[in-house]
Amino acid sequence: MEGKVEGTQCLENRSHEATTWAWMLEQAASVLLSLTREGSFWPSQTNRLRGGSLSSTTMSNPLKTSGMRAVLSQRFVTRCQKLQDNHATSMGTSWLKVVQGIDLNQIRGLGFDATCSLVVLDKRFRPLPVNHEGDSHRNVIMWLDHRAVSQVHRINETKHSVLQYVGGVMSVEMQAPKLLWLKENLRETCWDKAGHFFDLPDFLSWKATGVTARSLCSLVCKWTYSAEKGWDDSFWKMIGLEDFVADNYNKIGNQVLPPGTSLGSGLTPEAAKELGLRPGVPVAASLIDAHAGGLGVIGADVRGHGLICEGQPVTSRLAVICGTSSCHMGISKDPIFVPGVWGPYFSAMVPGFWLNEGGQSVTGKLIDHLVQGHPAFPELQAKATARCQSIYAYLNSHLDLIKKAEPVGFLTVDLHVWPDFHGNRSPLADLTLKGMVTGLKLSQDLDDLAILYLATVQAIAFGTRFIIEAMETAGHSISTLFLCGGLSKNPLFVQMHADITGMSVVLSQEVESVLVGAAILGACASGDFTSVQVALYLTSGLLASERFWWKKEMLKKKSSPFSPLLQLQVHVLCGSASSLALSGLHSGQPACPWFEFQPDMPRTWMWSHYFFSPALVF
Repeated sequence: MEGKVEGTQCLENRSHEATTWAWMLEQAASVLLSLTREGSFWPSQTNRLRGGSLSSTTMSNPLKTSGMRAVLSQRFVTRCQKLQDNHATSMGTSWLKVVQGIDLNQIRGLGFDATCSLVVLDKRFRPLPVNHEGDSHRNVIMWLDHRAVSQVHRINETKHSVLQYVGGVMSVEMQAPKLLWLKENLRETCWDKAGHFFDLPDFLSWKATGVTARSLCSLVCKWTYSAEKGWDDSFWKMIGLEDFVADNYNKIGNQVLPPGTSLGSGLTPEAAKELGLRPGVPVAASLIDAHAGGLGVIGADVRGHGLICEGQPVTSRLAVICGTSSCHMGISKDPIFVPGVWGPYFSAMVPGFWLNEGGQSVTGKLIDHLVQGHPAFPELQAKATARCQSIYAYLNSHLDLIKKAEPVGFLTVDLHVWPDFHGNRSPLADLTLKGMVTGLKLSQDLDDLAILYLATVQAIAFGTRFIIEAMETAGHSISTLFLCGGLSKNPLFVQMHADITGMSVVLSQEVESVLVGAAILGACASGDFTSVQVALYLTSGLLASERFWWKKEMLKKKSSPFSPLLQLQVHVLCGSASSLALSGLHSGQPACPWFEFQPDMPRTWMWSHYFFSPALVF
């Protein structure tokens, strides 16, 4: 976030559509990587799209690594569209050359990662519309699309056994409810004509190789596939998608390969020409972007930094991939079932380990939303520009100016944010929850904006804390956070996570850990590494660590008001807490031990006993 360059906001309505493969490559955080034994990481100029906004970063100096060179494309957003909870985007017909200024003979393998967006093609691999307008250029349902609310409710009502592997409740962001929505709403224009439904990472590897095999990562995490048992026919029949069973799962994948497996004959002549590479370059089965980041950071070499995790197994580490949204990746030797947390998934990220994936649907996007919507935002832009700073670097320095003698975290002692503006992914698994802000005053100056920004960052960190508590209650033992992604470049974001979780935070020397994860795939496809496990061990030296220690004094003052925000929303605005296990929010203790809510309690009495200013719900 700190490295973000303002003034390049996404075109109309901050939405999610463009017309080039290059855009898809960047927007989805997908990465095309080239590998050479004698290279270094040379990320060239890149345009990186995050959740509807465009930021540009230039990294001109080679970062010394153990033999990988990453080349990112330089391209742009063209046009965008968003309609309420429907987020659709287009593919275009070509992708741009991504390799410039290097010897093509050095390129040994390619690895892709991308968001888990749903790509729809007909039987001849042509795009099909995922919208009522019939626009076939928009043939991708974005990962954050929430159109299939009714469908996911019905799927969860089945209580099918596959649901225990997604935290007990399927998310509207997974593929099954979106597929059901397409069948029920776009039968003639899309469903009946469809020949292929791809996760975006698998689509990119197909585009490069012509091989329709799917990655185990995508299918296990988003499609209910089991690494041990395969597809469960009874699930698809029960939810009304028996079409896939009858077709032997040809449309969604009946050839499934571990990430890093070399696909077919490598890069096709057509794709090679479009990318500026030579045909036959090995291409790996892909990873979801967050999983690539987790793979790239969780094996970091922390020797010599005095961290508790140095003498502990890798299962004590939680990888947090934080950008537009945040994903919390914890691995275990045996399956651990965590209510409200996705998984356990076998070999979905690190082969041979079970993965649990917590998440927050909006994090970086939420910070942008609240900061940019504040009346003082134009003043902030002007002052940051005058100092040649990003708005977040300026806000961080402004908070240091106004904190006086207290630690900066204490500035929000009377202002609190509940961060579920796009529902709660983990650990409550409730897409109906809304965002809240309590403690607002009449002031609208820059100080007020800076404190709201701080409270939002703290709220996101509390969300991470709740996810960790749920995972540890279920059986995980986590001691250290390993952060990567755009938000990990913001020192305030990192420090608040350390303070609020009470854990040390490790940052990689190689800041683009997602690139490392995707490069590991390319290295495995090329044969330079015999397996992902070997690559993880041999590349851990790339990740010499920076540490953030936590400060005990901040935690108590901010933690006590946070849980009542949830109770306030559920009891007052929803009328009942029947859909949520509020009593289990904090390690089996009541969510608010000093206040017992009664359903018939007058609202005026309740307000006075929460010690809060009335809250705004968005």
